[in-house]
Amino acid sequence: MFVLAWLVFGGLMVLLFSDILDKQHNPNQSVSTRLGEGGSREVVLQRNRYGHYVTDGFINGQSVVFLLDTGATGVAIPAHIAKRLGLVRGRAYQTQTANGTAIAYATQLQSVSVGEIQLNNIRAGISPGLQMDEILLGMSFLKHIEFTQRGDTLILRQ
Repeated sequence: MFVLAWLVFGGLMVLLFSDILDKQHNPNQSVSTRLGEGGSREVVLQRNRYGHYVTDGFINGQSVVFLLDTGATGVAIPAHIAKRLGLVRGRAYQTQTANGTAIAYATQLQSVSVGEIQLNNIRAGISPGLQMDEILLGMSFLKHIEFTQRGDTLILRQ
């Protein structure tokens, strides 16, 4: 009985700490949208402990995690996530990354959303070499909205 109690306690601690670590990586797991000046939609994101803006969102109505990247030309989707989303690989093209030249495959996203900010028909690339669990939300999305950074906060405005 004593061993069982310790096993249950240990399991609960693992769950608690994994949740805490997950929230440190993605503090924007539940974003809300507010109305800004002139009726614009605003989503406020908090920077994570590593200095990045990570948030939950949707592609074609399916839940994903985004890493906002103003240095990325487009939306870059790791191949394993693209497969889960049912995205179709289009033509191959070369892309420049921080690690050099890579091959990506063109795809078109019906919808991309963060909070209630939604854009349709967004160009994206399926990147087999991208080994991460987040989608890089680049400028093919971000150029259509206004964003402002102040301290550890990023405001997206549509």
